[in-house]
Parts: sequence; structure tokens; C-alpha cells
Amino acid sequence: MRPIDSTRRRLVQAALATPAALIAGPAFAQAQGFPSRPIKLICPWPAGGSTDAVMRALAESAGKALGGQVIVENKAGASGMLGPNELVSAKPDGYTLSQLTIGIARLPHMQKMQFDPMKDFTYIACLTGYTFGIVVKADSPIKSIKDLVDYAKANPGKFTFGSTGNGTTPHLAVEEFAMKAGIKLQHVPFKGNADGMQALLGGHVMSHSDATGWGPHVDAGTCRLLATYGSKRTKRWPNVPTLNELGYDTVSDSPFGIGGPAGMDPAVRTKLHDAFKKTLEDPAVLASFEKYDQSVIYLNGDDYAKFIREQFVKEKTLIEKLGLAMKT
Repeated sequence: MRPIDSTRRRLVQAALATPAALIAGPAFAQAQGFPSRPIKLICPWPAGGSTDAVMRALAESAGKALGGQVIVENKAGASGMLGPNELVSAKPDGYTLSQLTIGIARLPHMQKMQFDPMKDFTYIACLTGYTFGIVVKADSPIKSIKDLVDYAKANPGKFTFGSTGNGTTPHLAVEEFAMKAGIKLQHVPFKGNADGMQALLGGHVMSHSDATGWGPHVDAGTCRLLATYGSKRTKRWPNVPTLNELGYDTVSDSPFGIGGPAGMDPAVRTKLHDAFKKTLEDPAVLASFEKYDQSVIYLNGDDYAKFIREQFVKEKTLIEKLGLAMKT
């Protein structure tokens, strides 16, 4: 009787295993065959800017790691939110991705958004972060942050600064600095670094606050860097002070990463994560980071999602303190 009992036991085990295999089969097959066509990676900033250059380096490197093609599509405007907006309605199949900036945790406190950052995204990996600073034209009479503060106190609301949009870190860092300095400045939002710098060089704004897309202009002597916003001075411009060390208690670091629509197959998410993590070892990607003074800031998908949840709470406090919270 024992051989028959043993046979029955194996048949029962096989029968119990079959449904699980049927369920796992399609997902496994999808991940195994991924990608079978080009992946769209949305850069929610204009072509030609610093973020565009970094995103293209990441896309090329990730495509090689995946054995496929990752194509960057620029969707500029709305303070970098057009990419996240598209993820809300995209299929969670891994073929539509976007850069996710800290703005996804901030802007919902300032205005009604199409997405909920807690529910509508699959966080794949955090990869890097910006160095921010404020620049003026080389021939500007404003030669330091002290000059800027003195001018603004003598001319309330007349000192203009451009940024990459309402609610972005380059905007809010200056608003926080202005609040602590007791001055009022005039903000002029742009779609991205490229058009903001054109406005500065054309004399349409007095200064521009942004990531280091202004770096080549500083190095060429056409712009002057007044201050950076990080916790310490940059290696590239060690003589330029931070807002924090000047006494304005303003530190703005801004990590960013890659995300997709909610509900993505975990196996596909893992495959994408591994490919983008591998980009952080690519000399071409690291060279693009170096060019724009960005460091590697890596978080896996789960840790990235946790970071955004925590940041969502912190940003609410800052927005309310600055008086920029959405009116209800």
C-alpha cells in the first residue's frame, strides 16, 4: 500500500502546485521577454538642459543593461509634473517611465494635482540629486548675497529671479532664504534651465536659481555664482559660500529617481531597477553627473517609496511656513 500512498501524495502535491504555476507563469514570461519594444522615459524638462543631458546618459546606459532601447521624451512644463501626470493613465507594463523629482511630494500641498504620490506610482530607484545655486550676469552690480539682500531691502519686490517653475526646489529655496533674510523678491517661473538661462543672459531677469546647468556660464565668466544651497560647498566652486553658512539656515538637497505607473509587475520592476542601478557604474553616466555636480544617491524601490512618504510630511510643513499652501 505504501507505493500507492506515495503516488497519491505526489499527485495531490502536483495538483495543488498547478494553480500557482498557472498564475506565476504569465508574469514570469512577461518579465523574461521584457523589454520586447522600446521603453519611453519621460524627461519632464526641456531638451538641451542639464537634466535632459543626464537623463539621456541614464537612458542609453539602462538600454544597454536591458538589451533594449530606452528613448527619452521631453515633456516640459508644470514644474516637472507632466511626466508624473502621464504615469497615472499609462499601462503598468514597464514601457512608460518618468523622472520623479521631489516635487511630487511637494506640489500636492500647493495645488490640486492629477496624482497621489502615495498611491499612483511604482518607485523603481533613486539615482542622483541636484546641486542648486543662484547666478547673476557677470556685469551685474550684485556681486554677493549681501548685495542682493541690500538691494532687495532698498527695492522691495523689484529683484527678479527665475527658476524652473512654481514649487520646484530652486523656487522654494530662494523663497525660504528671502523669508529668513526679511526681503521680498519677484519670482519668474520658466519651463526649465535652458529657457531660464536665455532670459538671464538676455537681461529679462536679474538672476536665475537652478541646478548647475548654469555651470558652463560661470566657468566661462559670463555669469557669477552668488551661493549654492547644499549642506557644504561644492568641489567645483569651493570659494562660493552656501546660503547656510551665510546665516540663512537654508539647505536644499534634491534627490531624484525613476518611477512607473502603480501596479507594475514586481518582476518587471526588479528588472528595471537592476538596469538603472547598473547605470551608476557606467563611466559615461558618472561623467554626466560630474559635469553637473551631481552625486550618486541610490535607493532601491522600497526605500525610495519610503523616502517620498517621509518627504511628503516634511514638505507640508515647509509649504505652510512659506504661506504657499493650497487654499481649501
